[in-house]
Amino acid sequence: MREGAIEEMVSYYVPIGSVEEQWDLEGLEKALLADYSLNLKLRERLDEKDEYDYEQLLAEVIDHAGTAYREKMNAAPVEVVQQYERAVVLQSIDSHWREHLSSLDHLRQGIHLRGYAQKNPKQEYKREAFQLFSQMLEDIRNDVTKLLMVVRIQNQESVEQASTQPTLTDVNYQHDEMEAVGRENPRGREAAVKPETFVRHGDKVGRNEPCPCGSGKKYKHCHGRLS
Repeated sequence: MREGAIEEMVSYYVPIGSVEEQWDLEGLEKALLADYSLNLKLRERLDEKDEYDYEQLLAEVIDHAGTAYREKMNAAPVEVVQQYERAVVLQSIDSHWREHLSSLDHLRQGIHLRGYAQKNPKQEYKREAFQLFSQMLEDIRNDVTKLLMVVRIQNQESVEQASTQPTLTDVNYQHDEMEAVGRENPRGREAAVKPETFVRHGDKVGRNEPCPCGSGKKYKHCHGRLS
């Protein structure tokens, strides 16, 4: 996964088959440092060598990335590192798979419109769904590589803590007003939200009956009129 992600990045800034004048080594150096924490002086290496092609450049970047990753992960036992790597991969797959299913749902809802362009909706759905799946695999590869390359391992405890999903315990959500009521009333929240009982004074007046005020109008057209 790491080699594939690095190869994609290198080929973007150093196109295959291009000449040195077309290489963007400065941009590649910045991208490697930002995404993978690799500080490489590629321009200096190019100036030091008489011949320097794409394959040599790619091999050096991949080798440097592998060495940096192994040295970093040696701070913890192998089984702990593998557990952390597995957790990172599974979390990335789960996240991107959910997004992929959502994308397929949107694609399915609008795929019938391809028929207006004289295209077979079924074939277009297969083609675009495969493109979405391929893009998902690339995103998983790039995200996993980036996360594992930039993470800093200080000791075994930090690896074990990072590989464990965080959980919230003993969480107590409170509202300022409700908290104040709770201090004044031992029953707290129950007393604050308890509704007041409605008590009717006098007999109930029907809407078509004369209004008790003596106006001579029906109750619904007088004091019982709806606002």
